[in-house]
Amino acid sequence: MADQIRVRFAPSPTGFLHVGGARTALYNWLLARRTGGVFVLRIEDTDRERSSGEMTQAILDGMTWLGLNWDEGPVHQADGLERHKGEVGRLLAAGSAYRCFCTPEELQARRDIMKEEYRYDRRCAAIPADESARRAESGERFAVRFRVPEGDTAWDDEVHGETRFKNESIEDFIILRTDGTPIYNLAVVSDDIDMRITHVIRGDDHIANTPKQILLYQAMGAAVPRFAHLPMILGPDGKRLSKRHGATAVGQYAEQGILPQAMNNFLALLGWNAGDDVEVMTMTELTERFSLDRVNKKSAVFDTAKLEWMNGQHIALMPAEELLPLVTPHLVRDGLLTEDEVQARREPLLALMTELRIRGRTTLEIAAQARTYLVDEVEAYDEASTAKHWKNAEETSQRLQAVHDALAAVEPWTTEGIDAALRGTAETLGVGLGKVAQPLRVALVGQAASPGIDFVVHTLGRDRTLHRIVRARERIAGV
Repeated sequence: MADQIRVRFAPSPTGFLHVGGARTALYNWLLARRTGGVFVLRIEDTDRERSSGEMTQAILDGMTWLGLNWDEGPVHQADGLERHKGEVGRLLAAGSAYRCFCTPEELQARRDIMKEEYRYDRRCAAIPADESARRAESGERFAVRFRVPEGDTAWDDEVHGETRFKNESIEDFIILRTDGTPIYNLAVVSDDIDMRITHVIRGDDHIANTPKQILLYQAMGAAVPRFAHLPMILGPDGKRLSKRHGATAVGQYAEQGILPQAMNNFLALLGWNAGDDVEVMTMTELTERFSLDRVNKKSAVFDTAKLEWMNGQHIALMPAEELLPLVTPHLVRDGLLTEDEVQARREPLLALMTELRIRGRTTLEIAAQARTYLVDEVEAYDEASTAKHWKNAEETSQRLQAVHDALAAVEPWTTEGIDAALRGTAETLGVGLGKVAQPLRVALVGQAASPGIDFVVHTLGRDRTLHRIVRARERIAGV
């Protein structure tokens, strides 16, 4: 398909997949999926010293967790070395590039003199082609520089609009090092041409590279792709997001109980909006609504509290059958249940997930709340709750004893029977149901907030419920 959109995500395997990279990958993926295009994954591993297979795998794992499946790749940039060198040879032959025989010491001496104003003075650009070739053949070390033409380099950025650089501000930049390896800008352009990339979507920290790359596209006789430079992601302090702001690698958020669909939703809104007040969206909805023309120019702030809120919204929408497998590893890790016990108690655990999914922002929080129903004892009583609902010790103890006796007689153990017993107790005592339910709730879960009291009692079971009432009365009595 001649007009098919082709995009690429091209991380460097020198670190984990971080939030900024994940958002870039997401925007590329969304555009490809919305338009029926192709999403290419390219690993830019020409920096052999800093690249590692472990980091490459970490990037692939992060992409897989987010569900950002690629159509082509992963392609390793290092595999294109010979093609990159061939491009340099063609640029030399066309006069668009030249050999630079200046030594590092000579260049540094000039930098020391010129300071901030330093720009390569093009002294090697005047060397005749035959002399340049002879010196290279004799073994003299050289780099290859691109010959920047006069004029301006401009493009219509999909985010920032018309963007223009004066070429005089761009020195004749190196495209091939003295060791024969290509510089980033040359390798990127060569790869994009080879992969037929039509749209380059990346962070706006790359804007300074763009005029150099456009000049290379033009010198190589290739079509220039559309560029979209995304706003930076900042921490709450207004500074560029970094490790000091907490977790920045997406794998860390997975460990903290964040769902991939919530992370994608959150990342999508860091610099883009759908044009209305809708914030919680599925991947299908994001794909249907995404467009580059609604990407903002201003930097976005990474708000962890907002991420957790959004995660809670996605958890609340999740069927219990999908939530339980995500919570299970936390329960097993904490020694609350074994995998076999989870399967044996699947139905009551699903009922518990249905109740708790609207009460937690992360799967870790859901697991922490589930713990209350899986241990024998109340592990802590909230002081504010006991102060409010156990204010009169003697009266509270008497009411809890009455509830204990009523629940001990419930048969069969159903929520209907439990509800009838609690209402009957309140009627007998001449008080509203809340005067019975709230002290009981604190006795059973240690705090004044929980799912419905009949659900709590039923889930805990008769023995654990009665035991916790006894322990609560002992605590009230100071035993």
